[in-house]
Amino acid sequence: MPAARFRPVSPAVLAGELVERIDALAAPWPRIAIDGAPAAGPGTLADALVEPLRVRGRAVLRIGTADFLRPASLRYERGRTDPDSFYDDWLDSGGLLREVLDPLEPGGSGRVLPTLWNTVTDRATRAPYTTLAEGSVVIVDGTLLLGRWLPFDLTVHLHLSASALARRTADEERWRLPAYARYEEEADPQAAADVVVRVDDPRHPAIQL
Repeated sequence: MPAARFRPVSPAVLAGELVERIDALAAPWPRIAIDGAPAAGPGTLADALVEPLRVRGRAVLRIGTADFLRPASLRYERGRTDPDSFYDDWLDSGGLLREVLDPLEPGGSGRVLPTLWNTVTDRATRAPYTTLAEGSVVIVDGTLLLGRWLPFDLTVHLHLSASALARRTADEERWRLPAYARYEEEADPQAAADVVVRVDDPRHPAIQL
């Protein structure tokens, strides 16, 4: 199998090209996933898309999966540093589907919940619902997002080589590395994503061709 080919771009060009793709989507409420380990900076890229989309007349709602985690009793049932639990049990994908993604299906209500769970207080956030006008874009950033049958209209995976991921992962989060390796093997995000961006050097990203 031939090695993947990549086209180097600047961070600004990367954001601009993604905005073009998002703006061209025909979905009533485009649902965008920016997937990557925290070391890859998915939240940073997601934030960089907001203002350019607004300049184009698109309202944008940012969603972080850190606000859609399951209660501590479920996340830590097998311990606080169990990589399989992190992979299988942390994200409340059902809540994300129910409260954000399903209401944005064609013919949906557009009524979404921006946050669901506060992991500091380990309680529901009690955030108010918001109803999005058609044409609004919802950008969800987080890790281990692909391979869960979540209905996104565009998926972007920020890829780090194993060595770069290990080097850039904070010491207190290194226990998660086996989960990321399992993700590469089972979900195969480089094949599953619509757009793959190599970010071993975040100053010089490269888009997979």
